[in-house]
Amino acid sequence: MSILAFSLLVWLGSFSAGLVGALTGLGGGVVIVPLLTSVFGVDIRYAVGASLVSVIATSLGSASTYIKTGFANLRLGMFLEVSTTIGAIIGALLAAFVSVKFLTIILAVVLIYSAYLSQRPRPEHQEIVAPDPIAEYLQLNGTYPTDNGVMPYYINSLPAGFSIMLIAGVLSGLLGIGSGAFKVLAMDQAMRLPFKVSTTTSNFMIGVTAATSAGVYLSRGYIDPGLSMPVMLGVLPGAFLGARILIGAKTQTLRIIFSFVLVVMALKMVYNGLIGGL
Repeated sequence: MSILAFSLLVWLGSFSAGLVGALTGLGGGVVIVPLLTSVFGVDIRYAVGASLVSVIATSLGSASTYIKTGFANLRLGMFLEVSTTIGAIIGALLAAFVSVKFLTIILAVVLIYSAYLSQRPRPEHQEIVAPDPIAEYLQLNGTYPTDNGVMPYYINSLPAGFSIMLIAGVLSGLLGIGSGAFKVLAMDQAMRLPFKVSTTTSNFMIGVTAATSAGVYLSRGYIDPGLSMPVMLGVLPGAFLGARILIGAKTQTLRIIFSFVLVVMALKMVYNGLIGGL
């Protein structure tokens, strides 16, 4: 395969990853890493490095749209980034001492769990609950636009969400993903935020988490410009398009397709890691 053909195929795959990552809040990394390792035979550590660059691009591409429309909660995102940044540094430092096969198995588990999260039915609007006192003190509660006008929401169980974010950061540093599945889980399930607020705030946060990990991978030479460039150039327009579609879209059909793709990629990565000798 020529370099031009390889770059074009990587660009197409990255565009799809950016589109789906922006729509679901899971981040494009969960698609990029298995795509590069399973389909193109890239070493997983270089795939992780390219994925981190793509996750930053995904966040930049979608966050600006979400901020303008009033969906993303910036105060909450910046507060939770304290936890995910610490986790990302820990994960990136551990990555050098973890075997490739073990990383492959971890990624497969994360893919399957992400597929499960994508299929879980969630109401479009959450019930108003008693606000968390810490969130109230830090003024983290907010509002978001709906068809019926601007609606308020209140954060619940902030300490539980903060703890889950630490795990999300470790996974991001280890696997080169935005770990958006766990970010959405923390905000949507633990803190009981409206789904679109969880998704958009997650997209805003994953770029900061990935940037923290990317510095460690760059210092170790795991970010290859020749691989990262087509990945980033594909993810960025995909993320812009996904951000525009999300505002008025219902994504249940996309979730079904995305879940199927995640499971197939997870099974293929397990096969390559355990049997094919990744």
